Amino acid sequence: MRSRAYNIPNLLTYARIVAVPMIVLCFFVEGKLASSDFARWTALVLFAVASITDYLDGYLARIWNQTSNIGRMLDPIADKLLVASVLLLMAADGTIAGWSIWAAITILCREILVSGLREYLAALKVAVPVTRIAKWKTTIQMVAIAFLLAGPAGDKILPYTTELGIGLLWIAAVLTMYTGYDYFKAGLKHMVD
Repeated sequence: MRSRAYNIPNLLTYARIVAVPMIVLCFFVEGKLASSDFARWTALVLFAVASITDYLDGYLARIWNQTSNIGRMLDPIADKLLVASVLLLMAADGTIAGWSIWAAITILCREILVSGLREYLAALKVAVPVTRIAKWKTTIQMVAIAFLLAGPAGDKILPYTTELGIGLLWIAAVLTMYTGYDYFKAGLKHMVD
């Protein structure tokens, strides 16, 4: 049991959880919310590494036959902590503002609702598999967040980096609604007595 808790896939998941406060800290190094170019690039690198661990932990757990209950539990939690914290951080510093806040809210609400649905269905011993379009949604969402983390620092190197991030965030939000409905529809038949 102990060896499964400390296998490489689980260590990658733990690292993703530890990356969350480190990313947030990048924006508070000066004691207040500030997004210097250095802070944004550092946060982007941390986010990119954390995003890669999201792919690697599940992949390695499957090919090495090292799946565990703690990994199954913590993996989606780590994903949601990472996405939610960065979206809130980008809203707080003004990178996501105005109508674009709705894209972030849509993504956050879907993550919470689908997590609750999965937990409810797990208690009924009903598995809800991840669809291919849900994987695309996650990829687009992570790329959008990476562009938003670069934000104004990225605009200096690649013009319209922030706008590209906002556009991708809206695409992710639309896919989020579609896949959320998909999950809800799949789980609805098990919710009705």
